Amino acid sequence: MSDSVSVQTFDDSDALTTAAAAQFVDVIVAAQAERGSASIVLTGGGNGIGLLRKLRENPGAIDWSAVDVFWGDERFLPAGHADRNEVQAHEALLDHVPVVPARLHPMPYGDGAYAGDPDAAAHAYEHLLAAHATGGPIPDFDVHLLGMGGEGHVNSLFPDTEAVQETKRYVVGVTDSPKPPSERVTLTLPAVRRARRVWLLVAGADKSQAVAAAVAGADPNDIPAAGALGAESTVWFLDRAAAADLPTA
Repeated sequence: MSDSVSVQTFDDSDALTTAAAAQFVDVIVAAQAERGSASIVLTGGGNGIGLLRKLRENPGAIDWSAVDVFWGDERFLPAGHADRNEVQAHEALLDHVPVVPARLHPMPYGDGAYAGDPDAAAHAYEHLLAAHATGGPIPDFDVHLLGMGGEGHVNSLFPDTEAVQETKRYVVGVTDSPKPPSERVTLTLPAVRRARRVWLLVAGADKSQAVAAAVAGADPNDIPAAGALGAESTVWFLDRAAAADLPTA
């Protein structure tokens, strides 16, 4: 395990998201103190949305008007659809803190201008990222939050797919997701690696083998989470069940 990769283990998912939320506040407050603003990438899933609920309960000293919010992936569904990560994030947090609408950057909708063409939607989101970058092709996100599937997928990057093998583009459309819906838009591993910090929030015994493989440095084509590395640090927030197959010290 690289020195820049660390593992934190908690009794359960609630303790995991509570701790991650507290650390999230510290990181964002420090970023705002240093640069005046912060940028984050949100994820869906039980732990990703659970962390947002914790932030709603205890927002700390974050200036939400000085946060740019992006998404790591999205189901290519109509605006307002309950299964969109964006909708769930609004319900959990964003509708309850003083965010600036212009600083919320959802991925394109499946019924919008790019209907039927997730790849065109991906290009549009890549252009949006470029427009918010300073000194690079896309922003250097302060934190990129990720969940992980039992087979090791992160965002909508599934094992042995073109999306996880992408090396140049930062956003791609997916038309054959093995997990429905089949059409999605996702940030790629090169985009994930632009983040200063990558945090993986993972709970459950069904994920323990993929966690162990990823932490040990598996091939990202086999275990996509293994390629999700932050430019400065990578933190795995695990419950005890998800950490069960990690080697003991």
